[in-house]
Amino acid sequence: MFKSSRQQQRFLLLIAFIVVGYAASHFDPEKAAQDPNPSTVQTAFEQQRSDVQVEVNGTVIKLLADDDHGTRHQKFIVKAESGLTLLVAHNIDLAPRIKHLRQGDRIRLFGEYEWSQKGGVLHWTHHDPNGRHIGGWIDYQGKRYQ
Repeated sequence: MFKSSRQQQRFLLLIAFIVVGYAASHFDPEKAAQDPNPSTVQTAFEQQRSDVQVEVNGTVIKLLADDDHGTRHQKFIVKAESGLTLLVAHNIDLAPRIKHLRQGDRIRLFGEYEWSQKGGVLHWTHHDPNGRHIGGWIDYQGKRYQ
């Protein structure tokens, strides 16, 4: 295809310029400033993002009554290390109830974050029996609930 290695180098350089030019013409600095996949719950909250998988370390600050309407959920409020407060809705029809959970206990969670002005909700803290959603979990006192 190429008569010399110099022609091949020129061709590759031309391709590189085309690729860089295309990327630069489609670069949106405003969009780039927002992390498309926030890795922290604080980032998701600040960007008012929902449907984001996050891991949270925090302290249980309030235990709430179970939600027994439809799918049952164990509910409690966690204050994340960042200071953000989250309502946790842990599906106890799909995952075990967290036994002996108390106010002031440390907890680690992985689930789907939904934004709200009050801080947000963390749910999907369990496995997906259909295998269509990323499985979540709660680590509490050396046991994983999923």
